[in-house]
Amino acid sequence: MAERLVVPGAVTGRRRLDAALLLVEDDAADALLFTDVLEESDLAADVHWCTSLDEARRFLSTHIGPVCVLLDLHLPDVRGLDAVRQVLAAHPDAAIVVLTGLVEGEAGHTAVAEGAQDYLVKGRLDAETLSRAVRYAVQRKQVEQTSVALHAGRLRAEENARLELGLLPVPLMRGTGFEVDARYDPGREQGLLSGDFYDVVQTADGTVHAVIGDVSGHGAAEAALGVCLRVAWRAAVLSGCTGPAQIRLLEEIMAAERSAQQVFATLTSLVFPPDRRSVRVVRAGHPGLLVRGPSGTTWYDPPGGMALGIAPGTGVWPETDLPLEPGTGIVVFTDGLFEGLTGPRTRLGENGLLALAREYEALPAHQFVQTLVQAATDAAAPHGGLADDIAVLHLAWGTG
Repeated sequence: MAERLVVPGAVTGRRRLDAALLLVEDDAADALLFTDVLEESDLAADVHWCTSLDEARRFLSTHIGPVCVLLDLHLPDVRGLDAVRQVLAAHPDAAIVVLTGLVEGEAGHTAVAEGAQDYLVKGRLDAETLSRAVRYAVQRKQVEQTSVALHAGRLRAEENARLELGLLPVPLMRGTGFEVDARYDPGREQGLLSGDFYDVVQTADGTVHAVIGDVSGHGAAEAALGVCLRVAWRAAVLSGCTGPAQIRLLEEIMAAERSAQQVFATLTSLVFPPDRRSVRVVRAGHPGLLVRGPSGTTWYDPPGGMALGIAPGTGVWPETDLPLEPGTGIVVFTDGLFEGLTGPRTRLGENGLLALAREYEALPAHQFVQTLVQAATDAAAPHGGLADDIAVLHLAWGTG
């Protein structure tokens, strides 16, 4: 068990170290030497003493906050550079200053290459050298952690950009007259796009095809599967495969590409013929949709089949023809939009989302989408916020 060292006296003007000091040294005389030198230095820190690496690991496993480890390389239970490796394995954020003998200068350099921040020679230890080495070690570790965090942030941004290209493509439109407004917000915990996806394609005959989908779970594997399904959907549309046959094809691809058998996906696929009189809808386990007509906003639950991947090869997905009045907009979305908590035990739900949509139904399409998402976000904010990804598509023929 780590022993708390008491440093007698107090040098005027001591500067507080923003880290605990852990001395790992089995020689009591060397530990006493350290105490004497620390007493003469300008360091003020909580100091703990362990006589073995096993004791040090137990201390580090429970310690919270920054720590600088003064580490002897000759301990009863470990020798050499393996001590550095084991300390870093137990506490990767620890700053390490290796303690070496007079004839072990090369060992100190090698320890730094292994991940230590500095080394001290016991026979040449003085107050100024100790203070400088410990402070610099803590500072170097902080700089190293900041650099790692910045690099991780850059990688995250690059990954997000790649996911955006795969999950949220630019609609492939061959003419004017059809309006698409979209929004995607990643879940708050991961900050990265996950398995939600959408796409819009207009074929040569003027027909507009759209899809919105949601792969279960969160993470890179789900995002990759979402990209796969989105690309497969676009390929199916461009090759003339639509309706239930398209859904069966997507399920077959999903069953082959998913990372685990419990992974499933929901989606809604829509076809807007160029006569502008209707929209054909196929729904696979996905939420219903909002219809913004001239006479108001309604919730529409077309007949649907099970989500993709639940029981591959057995699903039946009917296609429904929904008449469209001129000026009607269709709003499809993933369930993250209405699954947020609005009370200790209540969620916004479909009825709550419909109420919000009716409140803002007079707004133009783009403003309607932005306001609807913001209103759902605000409603969930006091109760943890919206944790799931949100994808929303507003689809409508133009009035021109």
